[in-house]
Amino acid sequence: TNDKKRIIRVLEIYKETGKTKTQLEIESRQNGIPYDYRTFAINMPREILYDRINKRVDIMIEKGLIEEVDRLYKKYGEKLSTSVQGIGYKEVIDYFNGKYTKEEMIEKIKMETRRYAKRQLTWFKKIPNIIWLNGLDDVQNNINIILEGIE
Repeated sequence: TNDKKRIIRVLEIYKETGKTKTQLEIESRQNGIPYDYRTFAINMPREILYDRINKRVDIMIEKGLIEEVDRLYKKYGEKLSTSVQGIGYKEVIDYFNGKYTKEEMIEKIKMETRRYAKRQLTWFKKIPNIIWLNGLDDVQNNINIILEGIE
């Protein structure tokens, strides 16, 4: 399904612009960025981040994630396929279908969310000139760093 989506997007771009996606990307790089901008990102020790993710998943379960997916799945069935690509939804549906126990489903959601966070950090670390903020620092200290960065 990802290839199908990509092919459709490439065809839409060509139909709208008369140019290939690659041509547009090359032109965009040649033109440079017309803005003066700063990029800030928040980082924290991985153990603390992962602990927060685990707690967040527990809260999502407590607040009714399973019931929400159940209602949506009963209402939309297979039409829900795009939505269930999101972390949490597909694991709950796999639980409904007997692929996981409830405990395995919860651990799988936690694991996939941690993997997603790791991929995000890897992606952000590739951005040149990014200004990193420490998520454990005092909020005022991070505000001062931001203000200094935009002066």
